Amino acid sequence: PALLLAALLIVPTSSQAFAAEPIRVGFMAPLTGIFSQAGREMLEGLRLAFEQAGHQAAGRKIELIEEDDEGNPAKAIAKYRKLVSQDRIHVLTGILLANIGYGLIQPIERDQLPTLLFTTPDDLTKRRPSKWIARIFFSASQPMHPLGDYAAKTLKYRAVATIAMDNPFGHEQISGFQRVFEDGGGRVIQKIWVPLNAMDFGPYLTQVKKDADAVCAVFTAGQAVRFVKQYSDQGLKGKLPLIGSGTMVEEHVLRGMGDEAMGVIGALNWSPTLPNPTNRAFVQFAEAKLGKTPSFFHAAMYSAGRWVVEGAKLTEGRVEDRERFISALRSASGSTEDPRGPIKLDDYGNTTQNIYILRIDRAGGRLQNTVIHTYPLVSQFWTYSPGEFLKSPAYSRDYPPVKP
Repeated sequence: PALLLAALLIVPTSSQAFAAEPIRVGFMAPLTGIFSQAGREMLEGLRLAFEQAGHQAAGRKIELIEEDDEGNPAKAIAKYRKLVSQDRIHVLTGILLANIGYGLIQPIERDQLPTLLFTTPDDLTKRRPSKWIARIFFSASQPMHPLGDYAAKTLKYRAVATIAMDNPFGHEQISGFQRVFEDGGGRVIQKIWVPLNAMDFGPYLTQVKKDADAVCAVFTAGQAVRFVKQYSDQGLKGKLPLIGSGTMVEEHVLRGMGDEAMGVIGALNWSPTLPNPTNRAFVQFAEAKLGKTPSFFHAAMYSAGRWVVEGAKLTEGRVEDRERFISALRSASGSTEDPRGPIKLDDYGNTTQNIYILRIDRAGGRLQNTVIHTYPLVSQFWTYSPGEFLKSPAYSRDYPPVKP
């Protein structure tokens, strides 16, 4: 009996065993190369959340393991294997680029790895959903559906020309705008596609039809800065109002813009100017830590970090139970107050959330995204039922088509 008692005293309980091991969080994004600024800001946002939580959850230390996928799908697969096999992560976060996101679906499902993805391709949470994946950001077309509605019903535009980056993000964003804009009585009269490596927009801007009421554009990062400036330099700013993706003028790129951005209207799921208390606290905390106004990359990954912390609490630290942990991560989206406003995951793993119509103004000598309208709790399927929506062809470069 004495030996048995001694043995019982030195064998850890399951909760003690959990506490001894950290919760290992894998993060992957491009930290070098042309997309590195976005990747670094995603990482900064995740770190902010863990720092705020004291780098622990449910009595367990949080260990963040960072990998640079360099924007290269082959490198991403190799880094993923390391995170799973060598580092034995409990949850994967990050992933910026669409082609990398699609390439990881099969190994994530094989490994049954709870995953919080940033990347935006529509079909990751429409036609190709996975029980192991929750999207922390939005599906590409999601914020552009409300912009189409706003352009038709509030701005009263009837004919819009579009110009966008020639990749799936550009295709899906423009398609989402077009479908709802045309539902509202408008018509997209032209689509111009710009290669991802183009920085001279002159040849494309000269093609814009002058009988349009406005131009709807989709660009990100360096292309966005150049496009908005050249749009103004070409004399279009005063003739054709510029609307489009909120990614074109969010804080990540707005830092490199001047008066040429004034008056541009976009649609996005977050702005640092949102007046809700959680956002005010987040922006204040982020500015103190980063020395700059946070971007939507910071805000989204800060949310991801908070979901990880809350999900660990909901499982009482038992993150090794993967079924329970992914369920808890999905629940955390609705039980955690978010800087973006109310959020809940739908049955397909995508965020239903507010979409804000934003206008670039100047306040206190700085450009900012001012909220001029809020569409509450917007589904990735807009106002269509999922069944009705999924009967239509997937959004693409050619669908919906431009009608003669």
